[in-house]
Amino acid sequence: MAIVDNHGRQDATVRLSEATPGDYFALLKPRVMSLVVFTAVVGLVAAPVSVNPFIALVAILSIAVGAGASGALNMWYDADIDGKMARTASRPVPSGRIQPEEALVFGLVLSFFSVMTLGVIVNWMAAALLAFTIFFYVVIYTMWLKRWTPQNIVIGGAAGAFPPMVGWAAATGSLSLESVILFLIIFLWTPPHFWALALFKSGDYARAGIPMMPNVAGVASTRRQIFAYALVIAPVGVLPWALGFASAAYGAVSAGLGAGFVWYAWQVLQMADGDRSMRPAKALFAFSILYLFAIFAAYLLDTIAGRLWI
Repeated sequence: MAIVDNHGRQDATVRLSEATPGDYFALLKPRVMSLVVFTAVVGLVAAPVSVNPFIALVAILSIAVGAGASGALNMWYDADIDGKMARTASRPVPSGRIQPEEALVFGLVLSFFSVMTLGVIVNWMAAALLAFTIFFYVVIYTMWLKRWTPQNIVIGGAAGAFPPMVGWAAATGSLSLESVILFLIIFLWTPPHFWALALFKSGDYARAGIPMMPNVAGVASTRRQIFAYALVIAPVGVLPWALGFASAAYGAVSAGLGAGFVWYAWQVLQMADGDRSMRPAKALFAFSILYLFAIFAAYLLDTIAGRLWI
């Protein structure tokens, strides 16, 4: 509960947290965390080494906590704009259930312990990558790019693409071309995924003053860029097979998923200018989530099957 003065400001001396454990869990952005953990697991399992189960568990838990820390720090910094957007107004900080300083301390503590745990128990290469990922998401993307350029999600998308590289580094202590390709799949997937969302949430972003592509370059330009990215992501998704890192079965699955991505993006490109339903954009957004989970699941299963076959 908070006491508010005549100017609408909260008195920091009498603020009491109303947070529940569920609020702190929400602060971790669990849906985003699940994607981070999954892609990190794929990177770790795909690495051509045998990993001690305990080390693997510590690595994945550390990456999960680091991802949650990033989410908490993002919610701390973005509380002002989150409160202006319908889809984020109920988050713990803008709703007042968690005070901003609580979110900040929570995120910093989790960041420190996740990186140190990964470094001390697993290896410092993975820890350094995790630390850079947290820094990139919080400082480069959240504090800088998000509010200043329509290319925010293009450059900032790298933060969400690092987890498979962190998983690979946790297993091997190094990086490789294979891990870079996994990075590229997520990196190139991010802009069309978020721009599809921005098409039907442009009002939210406009109220918050976030320069998302539809609000800056216009809807038509955004649709063209979504389709261009789809044409790139489709062949990149097949690269693991083309370069010999995966089997023909993975190649067929990834090609089918890539074709689906292009088809949905084509529907967005052909969307009528006056279509307020934004059904094609919503359909692409939903499919893009399926695409990423499916292509990484296919890669994971292909890796496991290949080792069992040998």
